[in-house]
Amino acid sequence: MSDENNRLDISDEMIAERRQGTSKMPDDMPKWMANIINTIDKSSKWVGNVVCWITVPLMFAMVYEVFARKLFLAPTMWAYDMSRFFYGALFMLGAGYALSRGVHIRADFLYRNFKVKTQGLVDFWLYLLFYFPGLLFFFYMTTGFVLESIKRGERGMDTAWMPFLWPIKACLWLGILFLLIQGISELFKSYYAWKKGKWPDA
Repeated sequence: MSDENNRLDISDEMIAERRQGTSKMPDDMPKWMANIINTIDKSSKWVGNVVCWITVPLMFAMVYEVFARKLFLAPTMWAYDMSRFFYGALFMLGAGYALSRGVHIRADFLYRNFKVKTQGLVDFWLYLLFYFPGLLFFFYMTTGFVLESIKRGERGMDTAWMPFLWPIKACLWLGILFLLIQGISELFKSYYAWKKGKWPDA
């Protein structure tokens, strides 16, 4: 039973993160496609490396608040808002990199049993029919939210600090943009898997 569980865990992990982060694409892939995939993936990795540093001010805000509240009985007005903003920015700005590494949640209980060609076929059409239309709609709506927030000088009303909200809304806009760009790379990868029966970055 233990061996079965181990095999299942390994299988799940391979589906969830089959990517090795290599920049070498297969020789039988068109050069233009390989160049686009490499450029986008490298850009997403760079963004992910930068965004991960948001955890530093996030931890500082939380630790400072705990010490100020518990030891000095002097809670801050800003730590709650900043912790939400930093966590939201980390989550949204890192979404494109997470997609490039294949770690977004998905229903693998069926997908992992498909042949690679079938996986590529399913991914390709899901990207075309749902992923891009949905994200383009959200991108359009978010553009309006960000511009309106800047125009009105919108502020958060949860605390007395009342910070401006446009920076975190702008992070949402950027996060969707990063997802759209990374989606192009994933679309090409799934097309290649559909036609060739193997993942280009596995």
